[in-house]
Amino acid sequence: MLLLRSMLRRIIREGALTVIGPSGRSYFIGEGAPSVTIRVLDPAAILRILLNPDLAFGEAYMDGALTVESGDIHDFLDLCFANLGWSSGPGVMRVRAAISRIFRRISQHNPISVASANVAHHYDLSDTLYDLFLDADRQYSCAYFVSPDDTLEVAQEQKKRHLAAKLLLRPGQRILEIGSGWGGLGVYLAQVGGGDVTGLTLSTEQYRYARRRARDAGVDDQVRFELKDYRHQDGRYDRIVSVGMFEHVGVGHYREYFDKVRNLLEDDGVALIHTIGRADGGGAANAWINKYIFPGGYVPALSEILPAIERAGLYVTDIEVLRLHYAETLKAWRHRFNTNRERVAEIYDNRFCRMWEFYLAGCEAAFRHGGLINFQLQLSKRVDAVPLTRDYVREWERSHTGKTAVADFPPRASQYPSSGGGLAK
Repeated sequence: MLLLRSMLRRIIREGALTVIGPSGRSYFIGEGAPSVTIRVLDPAAILRILLNPDLAFGEAYMDGALTVESGDIHDFLDLCFANLGWSSGPGVMRVRAAISRIFRRISQHNPISVASANVAHHYDLSDTLYDLFLDADRQYSCAYFVSPDDTLEVAQEQKKRHLAAKLLLRPGQRILEIGSGWGGLGVYLAQVGGGDVTGLTLSTEQYRYARRRARDAGVDDQVRFELKDYRHQDGRYDRIVSVGMFEHVGVGHYREYFDKVRNLLEDDGVALIHTIGRADGGGAANAWINKYIFPGGYVPALSEILPAIERAGLYVTDIEVLRLHYAETLKAWRHRFNTNRERVAEIYDNRFCRMWEFYLAGCEAAFRHGGLINFQLQLSKRVDAVPLTRDYVREWERSHTGKTAVADFPPRASQYPSSGGGLAK
C-alpha cells in the first residue's frame, strides 16, 4: 500500500484522495476539494496497478477489487485526469507509454480481416444496449452543442446539419459514407440534403439495422448500406463523409486511407473527415481501452494526419477543432447509461456494467482534461472546390434549421429526461 500511496501522491496534487487498503487502514493524499475515497479490496490488485496502472485500474474496478466509497468512478477518474492533464503519468506509466509508442504500428496493423473482428468486438453487442444510452437517432459520435441548454437530441441533430453544411450538399449528388453506423446520417443526407447515399460498415448488426431503417423511412431507393471495407469500394462520388471511423484505420494505414479517398472522389468533389484527435502530438492507444473497448483503435494528432493527406495530393480546405463537445456528449451518455443500468445488467452482468461505467467516465475525463478533442477536416482535389469564406456553412445551417429526418426507428426501448446534458455553464 505504501508504494501505491507513493505513486498516487505523484499524481494527485490538487484535490484530495483517500485510499482504504485491504486491511482497512486509510491513507490520505492531498487536501481540499474535490474529495474522493476509494477502497482496494484485493492485495493482488495493488501489485497489478503498480506494474501497469493504465490497464489495472480499469480491471480492478471491473472485477470489484476497487470500489469508490465516496463519490463515484467518474469523480475518481476526473480527479486523476484533472491532475495528470496531458502527462502520461509518473514512473512506470511514462515508461509504458514510451514502449507502446514504439510498437504501435504493430499493434495497429489493420488488414481487412482484423478490421472486421475489431468492429464486431464493440459494435455487434446487444442491439438494446445502444438504445439505452444513445439519442433516438443512435448517433454514436461527438454531438455539436450550440447552446448550454441543448439536449443530446438537439445537439446530435445540429451535428448532422453542421456536417451536411460543410459538404455543400445539392440534390442528386452521389455521397459515400465510410463508417455508416446505424444509418442516421445517411438517412439525413438523403431526406434533408437530397443526396444519393452509399453507406459502408463492417458491423453486421449496424448493417441490418440501417437497411431496415432506410426501408421503413421510404428512402431505400436513395440510401443503400453495404457490409464492406472501404478498401474494396470503387466508383466516383461527389461527396465523401466519414464520422467516427478514422480512429479505427490504424496509424500505418493513413496513406492507404487518404489515397483511397482521393481515388473515390470526383475532381470537383468534397470530403469531410470527423475524428477524435489529440492535442499533444502522437502517442499510443490506452491499454485498457485497447483491450476491452476498441481493439486496434488509436486517436491521432494533426501532425500524424496531415502528412498523409499531403502525400495523397489532397487540399485541406477547412479544419475545425471541437473542444469539450465530446465531453458533454459523454456526460449525457453516462447519465443515461446510469439511469438504465439495471436493464443493461439484465442483458449482460454487473461486471459489464462496471466496464461501461469506467469507459464512459474515463473518456469524459480525458476530453475535459487530457488533451482529447475532435477534428473536422474538409478535403478536396481542387483548390476552388469550396467557397473562399466559411459563410456558406452558416447559410446552409440557417436554411435547413427545423428540417429533420425521420429518426425514431424502431420505437424507443426507453424514455429519457429532456435535459440530456449541455455545455457546463
